[in-house]
Amino acid sequence: MSWFEERAGLAGTVAIVTGGAGGLGQAIVADLVANGVGVAVLDRDPEAAAALPEGVLVRVGDARDPAQLTALFDAVDERWGRLDTLVNVVGGTFRAAFTDTTPGGWDALLRTNLTHVLHACSLAVPRMRAGGRGGSIITISTVEAHRAAPGFAVYAAAKAAVEHFARTLAVEVAPDGIRVNNVAPDYIPTPNLRRIGGGDGALDDPAGVRVAIPMGRAGVVTDVSHSVVFLASRLSAYITGTTLHPDGGTHASAGWFNWPGEGWANHVPPRYLRDQPTGPM
Repeated sequence: MSWFEERAGLAGTVAIVTGGAGGLGQAIVADLVANGVGVAVLDRDPEAAAALPEGVLVRVGDARDPAQLTALFDAVDERWGRLDTLVNVVGGTFRAAFTDTTPGGWDALLRTNLTHVLHACSLAVPRMRAGGRGGSIITISTVEAHRAAPGFAVYAAAKAAVEHFARTLAVEVAPDGIRVNNVAPDYIPTPNLRRIGGGDGALDDPAGVRVAIPMGRAGVVTDVSHSVVFLASRLSAYITGTTLHPDGGTHASAGWFNWPGEGWANHVPPRYLRDQPTGPM
């Protein structure tokens, strides 16, 4: 047994991953399975679900539906009789100015990004307590929970709520050995993110990436899945109520941009860009 395997203690544990069949979720499931974790997944995409590794317990359905989510937890009880890790991946948004959105849109965003997390946690905590081994709850958040997000106001608010919910729940369940943390990436070009990203391809351009991301590259799905494996493992046994930021430094830079030929500047672009004509206002 390797040092990592011994210290991580993942082999033989059981995880539920909501939204685990595509993009970030697929990478998370693959890395958990590779470390000996029994995994159950609930996802709406039947084709992506069918492509998951052999042995994964798969249910095709909507994590936002309380009955379908409850049924997944019941299936895990029946198959394994234990639950050690919950990973909430389900999320999504659309780009629109707040004044162009409606109460129906707000409700959809809250159901997609917040309320299913509350329900999943309400199902996970009693099972983890009953097991007496503690556990780890991990929710995929976003850098937009920590900064203004023009065009994504309600989404950002929902993710900020998830972050604060995790901190509060972490304190409540800490005596049970249950840890609650978030993972907040920035730009990782999954198909869903490309769909809402505006279509201008700015962050597909290496020059654009160097300006916006301090580490000079876009993220990849394993940047997130590696963070999840760490938080699921005993390597993070004394970490709770916090957020990991696999974002290449964008949370830290907070408005500082690395302009070509000019270096780092805050807020104001370099003179050669300001001198270009901008057309009528």
